[in-house]
Amino acid sequence: MRSCNLTLGEEATPARVAYISLEGPILEPPGLEIASMRVGHLSVHSRYHRLPRCVEDDYEITDRVLGSGINGDVHLALGKHARGSQAYAVKAFDMHNISVDKRAELDSEVAVFLEMDHPHVARLVDVYETSHTLHLVMEHLEGGELFDRVAQRRRFREAEAVHATRQMLLAVNYLHSHDIVHRDVKLENFVYDVKNSDHMKLIDFGFSRIWDFDSKLQRVLGSLAYVAPEVLNKSYTKQCDLWSLGVITFILLTGSMPFDGTREAQISSIKAGTYNMKPSRWKGISKEALSFVQALLVVDPEHRLTAESALRHAWLQPQALQAPRQPGERCVERASSTVHPSVCIDSSIVEGLRQFGQASRFRRACLETMAWSLSNEERAKVRDSFLALDATQRGSLSLEAFCKTIGQAGVASEQEARQIFDALDSDQDDAVHYSAFLAAMLTSCLALRSELLHDTFRRFDVDNRGIITPENLRQVLGDEFEGVEVGELLKEASSSNDNQISYEEFAAHLCESTIVPTADTAPIDSAKFPVAASQRSMRRWTLTPLPLRSRL
Repeated sequence: MRSCNLTLGEEATPARVAYISLEGPILEPPGLEIASMRVGHLSVHSRYHRLPRCVEDDYEITDRVLGSGINGDVHLALGKHARGSQAYAVKAFDMHNISVDKRAELDSEVAVFLEMDHPHVARLVDVYETSHTLHLVMEHLEGGELFDRVAQRRRFREAEAVHATRQMLLAVNYLHSHDIVHRDVKLENFVYDVKNSDHMKLIDFGFSRIWDFDSKLQRVLGSLAYVAPEVLNKSYTKQCDLWSLGVITFILLTGSMPFDGTREAQISSIKAGTYNMKPSRWKGISKEALSFVQALLVVDPEHRLTAESALRHAWLQPQALQAPRQPGERCVERASSTVHPSVCIDSSIVEGLRQFGQASRFRRACLETMAWSLSNEERAKVRDSFLALDATQRGSLSLEAFCKTIGQAGVASEQEARQIFDALDSDQDDAVHYSAFLAAMLTSCLALRSELLHDTFRRFDVDNRGIITPENLRQVLGDEFEGVEVGELLKEASSSNDNQISYEEFAAHLCESTIVPTADTAPIDSAKFPVAASQRSMRRWTLTPLPLRSRL
């Protein structure tokens, strides 16, 4: 039976994500300002759109319902600029007569979702705001919920449980490393990217909050079967997510719930930490697995494993020999051997990083924006390399670990590694994020398709006029990008000296040195690029509805 959600008690909206109710002109929600400061202006404002651009300009929203929740239906949408009609999931929020508190919650959800940038977290592709509606355009995950897979298999083999648990922990550790608590970790909120895949992503940030270390959260919410004791006691921290992961792991291994009975019985058992330990269910399961679950289902959150320490637990350490290398790969020792004693980094990965470091600022800004338009199929080609480079397992690459790993992979010197790192770290937070890595891969591993060019251009074409002006760049990049005034960046691509960039100029500039021909991608002829919506003819995708979970 699917779990019910709790929404009891009151919790003051954190000052860092508060929203002031607005009437009349649309102003900048405080949540966006915070997200911009935390992950960079480009990452947020290249995806947040206002009139005159609206969702219908870029997406065809169909009548096909993928799922339903307390805020309405989620519809299948097709990108208008993508050949093969790439699919997306679109959620619409009615902004008419919305209360101050409800708007604050919505703003918090959107701000947190805009910050998410990890291989094991669902991607928010675009947001469109008008005075009456807010549309969230998300990647379409068609592989089904972890809940459905558990229902089908009854229980996972231990090796499968290890693989699934590690993915979930990487997602949660990423959130916690960025001071975000999810508060609704459960089977239904982990979804496989495609059918028959074992790659999972965390979804649904409706209950998520940016968490201040000096405060305790108080609102009782989440799903009773997964909720931590301290949540029921109305005083908790991000450690509540680890209890929920313990419940999920218990279910994967045994095929049963750790807490059952009436609502009152479950609450009593959860507070006491007394879970069902039927010997028949644990027969054949390793001592390490049992130890892992027991270390998570600890009533005192101070003695419970953190996400970081859970990733170091013996149960999640490598049990098999490393796969043989392929030609062109180099084995690189990790700073932390939590996943594998060594990982293989293809030479094209290093070359992509090197080329990105040598690219001009405007080209790098365009490629970073383009990374948000990559398909799941394209990201899947390089995501494991990013995870391999992530020695801290926090979802971003630190300078020290990056220089060490890239140096072992063949970069000539520490100085060159530092230069590449600085180019990737456009928001200057001393970390390289997933989308920056994807941007670099567009110079070596991923094809620069015409659809990507169209989609990137429209993100800069803020007022939907078919040109990019200095003011457009300022809205997307801020007043400066990497210390250079945006007007100077525009001159780099404008061949007509008219202080604006047409689509033809934009496409020609990017195609000068970043096209990567592939066997299944036709060469790009900039003379054939229309300014309007692109033709769709390259390939067809098989679309399968995503059974999104609903709150009962």
